[in-house]
Amino acid sequence: MKILIIGSKGFIGTHATQFFKKRNYDVIGCDVVTEYNDKNYFQIDATNSSYHSLFENNQVDVCINCSGAASVPLSIKFPLKDFTLNTLNVFKILEAIRTNQTNCKFINLSSAAVYGNPASLPILEKADLNPLSPYGLHKLQAEQICKEFYEYYQLKTCSVRIFSAYGNGLKKQLLWDLFNKFKTQPIVELFGTGQETRDFIHIEDVLQALDLILKKASFAGEPINLANGAAYSIAYIAELYKKYLGSSKEIVFNQQLKEGDPLHWRASIIQIESMGYVKSKTIEEGIKEYINWAAELDID
Repeated sequence: MKILIIGSKGFIGTHATQFFKKRNYDVIGCDVVTEYNDKNYFQIDATNSSYHSLFENNQVDVCINCSGAASVPLSIKFPLKDFTLNTLNVFKILEAIRTNQTNCKFINLSSAAVYGNPASLPILEKADLNPLSPYGLHKLQAEQICKEFYEYYQLKTCSVRIFSAYGNGLKKQLLWDLFNKFKTQPIVELFGTGQETRDFIHIEDVLQALDLILKKASFAGEPINLANGAAYSIAYIAELYKKYLGSSKEIVFNQQLKEGDPLHWRASIIQIESMGYVKSKTIEEGIKEYINWAAELDID
């Protein structure tokens, strides 16, 4: 099976490329970064991307779109850029598939941000969608585009709503922020109350789930939650950090909520579990590994 990974130099894309290569898939990478040593890598223009030549010159079975912007604050500050990267580019990719390779399956990495603040937990895929930021709205629009290309052109598409993905290599968001604040600040100050919750999923489990999806999903434009069905508070995560670092620093929550951030997330994962998904790594194991990785990086 030949897989095209768009956004192959990003956090999820890099791990996905390594994961599928180890499982003897024929993998093609694509991103905006220059790469001279990989004949199976294609660079695209960051400002005016076109994907037609990719599908004209390479016969692929599955395209996984790991590209796009992933910052709620930046989506508020630069909405056009976020729309281009998260919505318009999805349309361009699907139009290239429609024009050149109609049998290619398409997996678009969406986000739990499409839900906003859910009315109830756990969050089912059929729940009302109320994004709180341009980022969440643009991810929702991309999902609608995937559904459009399935319904009108019979392309095989699905949207994977990833919750709080983490793991070695991620240099942003909560875990990276915590590592740097414990290292440099006398008091570790965080946004919110500490009682906000997230449903974390390790990158290794994200990839396991993607492998199941490409083999077992119906590809009828449907959304699929990707999480572990468990809610952990930000305060709990911060205390784990304190414990594993052996730190005595005080953790303070400033009671200010970030614009665009939801209060509580916990996913229903019935759909992905029906495909055979089983969590392989606990949050405690994953965070301990992440801290060790970040510490080694800091030494280097």
